[in-house]
Amino acid sequence: MALQDNFYSRFVAWMKIILPLAALGILSTLFLISRSVDPTKAIPFSEIDLAQRAQDQGATNASFAGVTSGGDEVRLLAETARPDPEDPRLINAESVTAEIVLLSGTRIDIASQRADLHQNRYTATLDGDVEVTTTTGYEIRTKRLEAKLDTLYAETPGPVTGTGPPGDLSAGRMILQGNETTGDAHLLFTDGVKLVYTRKVAEE
Repeated sequence: MALQDNFYSRFVAWMKIILPLAALGILSTLFLISRSVDPTKAIPFSEIDLAQRAQDQGATNASFAGVTSGGDEVRLLAETARPDPEDPRLINAESVTAEIVLLSGTRIDIASQRADLHQNRYTATLDGDVEVTTTTGYEIRTKRLEAKLDTLYAETPGPVTGTGPPGDLSAGRMILQGNETTGDAHLLFTDGVKLVYTRKVAEE
């Protein structure tokens, strides 16, 4: 028993000497193989134009939702949205889709290349290949659509073309207006309306 105790004591004593020496050897090796560091050299940050970054602040896959005074639900999605550099109340959006669900159940889908949303005026101006589709069968195309977000109202300052239940149509201007009494919406075409009536074939 005494022999085992002596062996254990000697083993512990040797480990107290060997382990610190081994640790020092490992640390010395690490310092030898590491690169020399110049403490006076600046950290290599990538060059960033802070002014440009501030100007480009925004969000991707942005979503705006609300309810009009008549109770219609409005939802607008944009691939990118950022505040205008000259007017922070104005939001510039790209690749925009909008969905309006009326109280009557009719849905109006709108798509455009871009849009400007004014937060204080509750307005949206959609530009670039604007397409308006309704569940009542209308498909309208125009270059520009000016809409209100607090009430159901939109109009085109320029011509429109499209199709609807009566047939193919074109007009110099279109107005989309809600009726708070019935909860439905009306499309009004003005300024030189042309309609090519499509005769419906009765089913036998």
